[in-house]
Amino acid sequence: MGRSRTIRMKIIGLLLVPLTSMVVLWGVITAVTASEGLELREYKTVWTNLRLPAYKLISEMQQERLVSAKFLRRTPNTSAAVAAQRTRTDTARDTFKQLSSNSKDRSEEIRTQVDAVYTQLDRLDAIRGEIDTGLSDRLRTVEAYNSIIDTIFGLHRRVALIDDIPIYEQSRVVIDMGYAKELLTREQAIALGPTTRGERRLFTEIAGNRRFLIDQALGELDPALRDTQVALIASAAYQRMRLMEDQIIAGGTPQGWLSTTEGLAKSFQAAQMQAGEVLNDRAEPVADQVLQRALMLAGMCLALVVVSIAFSLRMGDRLSKELGALRLAALEVAQERLPHVVAKLRKGEKVEMPELSVASTTVEIDDVGQAFSTVQQTAVEAAVGQAQLSEGVGHVFRNLARRSQTLLHRQRIQLQDMQHRATEPEALEDLFKLDHLTTRMRRHAEGLIILSGATPGRGWSRPVPLLDVARGASAEVEDYQRVTVEPMPGQRLAGPVVGDVIHLIAELIENATVYSPAHTPVIVRGEKAARGFVFEVEDRGLGMEPAELAEINERLASPPEFDLADSDRLGLFVVSRLAARHDIRVTLRGSPYGGTTAIVLIPEEHVAEPEPEAPVQEPAPRPMRVVRSD
Repeated sequence: MGRSRTIRMKIIGLLLVPLTSMVVLWGVITAVTASEGLELREYKTVWTNLRLPAYKLISEMQQERLVSAKFLRRTPNTSAAVAAQRTRTDTARDTFKQLSSNSKDRSEEIRTQVDAVYTQLDRLDAIRGEIDTGLSDRLRTVEAYNSIIDTIFGLHRRVALIDDIPIYEQSRVVIDMGYAKELLTREQAIALGPTTRGERRLFTEIAGNRRFLIDQALGELDPALRDTQVALIASAAYQRMRLMEDQIIAGGTPQGWLSTTEGLAKSFQAAQMQAGEVLNDRAEPVADQVLQRALMLAGMCLALVVVSIAFSLRMGDRLSKELGALRLAALEVAQERLPHVVAKLRKGEKVEMPELSVASTTVEIDDVGQAFSTVQQTAVEAAVGQAQLSEGVGHVFRNLARRSQTLLHRQRIQLQDMQHRATEPEALEDLFKLDHLTTRMRRHAEGLIILSGATPGRGWSRPVPLLDVARGASAEVEDYQRVTVEPMPGQRLAGPVVGDVIHLIAELIENATVYSPAHTPVIVRGEKAARGFVFEVEDRGLGMEPAELAEINERLASPPEFDLADSDRLGLFVVSRLAARHDIRVTLRGSPYGGTTAIVLIPEEHVAEPEPEAPVQEPAPRPMRVVRSD
């Protein structure tokens, strides 16, 4: 069961359901709208940290691919150019890694793509080694660089995602135009000189893809971005390059191919960077408009939420005050009036209960107040009936017990006479067994008297040695043969409490014999303590669970009212009553042998020192005849 809360908290909790829904709705609307604006603002950051250094890295990678292809064609004076270009490529790679680390954690998808680029860049040294050692031909080298550049373009497409559809569409088209420039540089690297059949086949495929990509992209660009691209496509250099492509596809080797394509590649790169800057500038004002709209909407929703909260709390406060008054009245009935009535009824006094009155403007609360008044009167009537029932049960217990005691007393006198006259051992043993049964029946009769709230009549006028008290208690249980009473110090127990202590220890011993195997002993020990005398009753049974042990110890420490329905624990109830009567503390704990040990602490005011003139213990009291007969 959860932790209890006040009426005010319950009402507030009830009101919080719709209010929380409104706040959450307001938060979601604000967050979604604001996130759109913030994401647009982050477009510039992503451009600076990812896309711009990626474009520069692609440009350097394209140049390194070109000079590497020249080197593999054994073009003179290319070794120095290869080394210089590799240095520039490494610088661009380091710059990309440094800047991309600032924005790679923007999302899981971006982080995955950036890590993929890092993995491809780590292959660069191996590719260069194969080129330097002659293990790679031109076509394989070009394809190796292509793989790295394709991964970087994959990063471009991933980071170009943005919630503003027009900007996203134009950004995607600009990336396609950039890839068209990449295809042009691939053509440039393949066709540096005479080409093989495989190189021409690859060249043809790349040229066709580039032309298709450009034709498709130009139709999707808006005028501000299309004009620059159209001017470039319509230039004489581009048309000359188209004718050269056709010659290469046909197997020729046109003059001026390298210079023409280098100029076009630079023009394409400049147009690409210009388009990226334009899109970057477009994102910022759009982000400002989105943020303004988000703030306006958030302000209106917030005002509505505040008004709703104020009205709900006012109504909830009024209702909680009325319920609080009803609660105080109910607590007064439960904690003061009814306990006071029950206490008077137990004393036999008459009682009167005023009606419960709660001032409220709510019909339901008035009805609950009237219902409490009715419950109050019913509870008083039930308490009267319970008190009468308890008193009647107590009288029945006392009458039955007194009658049983009278009969048992007469039976014991008759058994004593028969024991004195018996001469045969078997007959004497049977008489001893009957005497033992009579002793147990007497204890059960005393238990009924204790349950009725009265005091048993058995007692001693003089102190009795505590060892004899333990022996007398063991003689009152059925399996007394299993009980071992160990030697004890010579302290004595005050006569008025001897009968109750014998009864108490006998109940504990009997409980130990019942809940332990028949072949195991029950040990009774006793020793002097700092605050009195301690008995220990130990069995070697299965023991009890910690929760059950704690519950029984609580009952022994604070005896509850006797419950007729709880007849299985009459012994524990009797023990707790006797212990409370003489301020004796009884505690159960686990035994080292797996069973249970009952510890009985008798206060020092009930314990007397041994008699100096009698260092040897006297024989046990009357009940011990049965023990000695064994």
